[in-house]
Amino acid sequence: MRSIDEIYAIACERHGDDNMEEHVASSSPKSRKELAGISDDRWLSMATKCVFQAGFNWKVIESKWDGFEAAFENFDLGRWILSSDDDIAELASDKRIVRNPQKIRTVPENARFFGEISKEHGSVGDWIGTSPVTHRNELLETLHKRGSRLGAMTGQYFLRFMGADCYILSRDVTAALVREGVVDKQPTSKKAMMQVQDAFNVWMEESDFGLTQVSRILARSIDG
Repeated sequence: MRSIDEIYAIACERHGDDNMEEHVASSSPKSRKELAGISDDRWLSMATKCVFQAGFNWKVIESKWDGFEAAFENFDLGRWILSSDDDIAELASDKRIVRNPQKIRTVPENARFFGEISKEHGSVGDWIGTSPVTHRNELLETLHKRGSRLGAMTGQYFLRFMGADCYILSRDVTAALVREGVVDKQPTSKKAMMQVQDAFNVWMEESDFGLTQVSRILARSIDG
């Protein structure tokens, strides 16, 4: 496994020093305090957006998002923790949103999950903000096990889009991890995710980069 400086040099050869410097500089995540200041309804909103974007045209979801916010009453946790089957049936015919009943059901399910997290940690933002980046795989595993449809890249995008420091195991990032001998294919098992985390921890320790920055450097070190 090469050092992060060596991988960064490969990325610079492909994209230019100035381009890479700007790209990495724009990758700074939110602080613990900033994450803690995000209300629980915004975490549920983004979780829902990521669930609906998975396997679907992101532009369509984005164009309809104001309708989602209205239909789901701004994703108030209390409202959806107490929701009923009638609410789901009504939403399944609501033209303001993408009418996928299975994905619609994730809203009350994730509202209950986030409600439990808030009771345990004070708020969703507090929980995520205090989760160590050196154990990001464990946070992602919790999202997968306790959340609804928040596993794999959906959970990774959810954290990244909310400003939490997180890698995204895209095709190019995975290709770079395979090239560096970290894994031999797309990591899905608990063991493979630990190998990924260990590699990121080494690269972070070698540099001032966080998970997001290392992830972007890896992606840009791949041709294509």
